[in-house]
Amino acid sequence: MRRIWLIADDYGLSPAVDDGILELLAAGMISGTGCMTVFSDWPDEARRLHDVAGTVAVGLHLTLTDQPSLTGRSTLAPDGTMPSLPRLLRGLLFGQIRTSDIARELDAQIGRFLEAMQRPPAFIDGHQHVHFLQPVRTWLRERAPDFAAKPWLRGAPAVGQSPLPGKTGFVRLLAAGFAGSATGSGYMVRGPLAGFYPWERPDKFAPTMRESLKRLPDGAVFMCHPGRTDAALRRRDKLIEARPVELDFLASQDFEALLSESGVALAGIDP
Repeated sequence: MRRIWLIADDYGLSPAVDDGILELLAAGMISGTGCMTVFSDWPDEARRLHDVAGTVAVGLHLTLTDQPSLTGRSTLAPDGTMPSLPRLLRGLLFGQIRTSDIARELDAQIGRFLEAMQRPPAFIDGHQHVHFLQPVRTWLRERAPDFAAKPWLRGAPAVGQSPLPGKTGFVRLLAAGFAGSATGSGYMVRGPLAGFYPWERPDKFAPTMRESLKRLPDGAVFMCHPGRTDAALRRRDKLIEARPVELDFLASQDFEALLSESGVALAGIDP
């Protein structure tokens, strides 16, 4: 039987998103979740994870775009808010963003995770795949000696196995050379990564999951974005309508049946 890592991104984005993720974690319907630690309500939301943190994979979802910076104003966040992904990429390309400012922000984010969770992250990945960027690779290499047991890292998507070839091709370009760099620093890289679909079409989530489970190899990672909605989510993110659709499917008997039919079990979940 193949075992797939089904990871919910964005824990900490809003209390209602976290409600949905916690429901799935408690039911054993996802392998784990990646945490955003940049919001003021993170300590309260982290406490809600403590009951499951020892039984599922709780990781760090590094955030360098669109959200408030923990380290305040800098070349990364001139007004205190981190840039959009295109602005981040342009700023790095033209030397407008200092890599030291990125490193300080990432240090602050992992520091908040460690303080709240009292354990290292089981894995590290990136919101909008920013963990593939060169300054983050450098940060991971420099932080590697700090981990007695290193978190695993999320790898690149496979070639030709996505309904969004343009987006996955872009992510693969960002990820070029990442696996070699990370393994050279002692990290394990898991993949390939799946879960890409047009989020403006939530009805495509279940078919994407169905097709992925047919072909993903043992040890692959499928990212998902389940959750409920609230005012905080609407202030903080544009991905709204798809979250409850994903939640309802992953909590359903249809999903359980699909796992069984596909010969797939969730990695990190005891049988």
